[in-house]
Amino acid sequence: MMTANLITALITPFTSQNEIDYEALDRLTDKLLNEGTEGFVIGGTTGESPTLTTEERLSLYRHFAQYVDGRGPVIANVGTNNTTESVALAEIASQIEGVTGILAVTPYYNKPDQDGMIAHFTAIANASQVPLMLYNIPGRSSVSMTNDSVLFLAHHPNINAVKQVTSIDDLAVLVNQAPEDFAVYTGEDSQTLAAKAVGCAGTISVASHLYGREMQALFTALEAGDVALAGQYQRFLTPKMNVLFSHPSPSPVKAILAKQGLVENQLRLPLLPLTEQQTAEVEAVLGRQGVIA
Repeated sequence: MMTANLITALITPFTSQNEIDYEALDRLTDKLLNEGTEGFVIGGTTGESPTLTTEERLSLYRHFAQYVDGRGPVIANVGTNNTTESVALAEIASQIEGVTGILAVTPYYNKPDQDGMIAHFTAIANASQVPLMLYNIPGRSSVSMTNDSVLFLAHHPNINAVKQVTSIDDLAVLVNQAPEDFAVYTGEDSQTLAAKAVGCAGTISVASHLYGREMQALFTALEAGDVALAGQYQRFLTPKMNVLFSHPSPSPVKAILAKQGLVENQLRLPLLPLTEQQTAEVEAVLGRQGVIA
């Protein structure tokens, strides 16, 4: 069972030459760990995984796991819409020292049925040396696992968690009916308070690139029984979380991190960096450079 409240779905910094910027990645990793991030998803949607080659993914995972060096869980994304490819990635990535888990998304574009998705995830879990986290995000993949399918997979001995991006109702059902050693995470930043309140393990977050301290303060207040303070943090965070998805993610968070001098404002096509005007509009909601003034 995972115990991290706050897992950051990490960006992949790129240089102006369109290569992975490992120096920027290391700086960002230290910053996030200092600000409340307890674990990472690396090479996921926020990490622009569709534009990473297999060689780049594996190089990224090896470097990152070594750099984190046990300071938190490292969950490497291996999910594609090709089961054979995902299985092959799982076999290799799960053997990297320091990779503590893998992640795989519901197969996009193919539109498999429930039995197909169960078979897909089972094959990946069977191939991995570390536990698999399911990723159910119908808004991106166009298919959704039912709660029954997630609960069926939750009993697989090598599937220990789900990143669920649907409704609070679904989260509550999964928390209530899944085995005790199965962790349910929301992947929707704005659900942070509600998800934790219904018993989720925590949030797999993009906003934590900028607001890790505030999100941890929310968790601390809730655990202390101070619902009013937790609610105050959520109200502060919600518009900021939402504006980070006002353009294709991760372009808003990369633009703000670039303003802070942490990364270059570089994305890979088909995503584009925010323009100066778009960045100013995001900053207007976040406050100066995306932090509390």
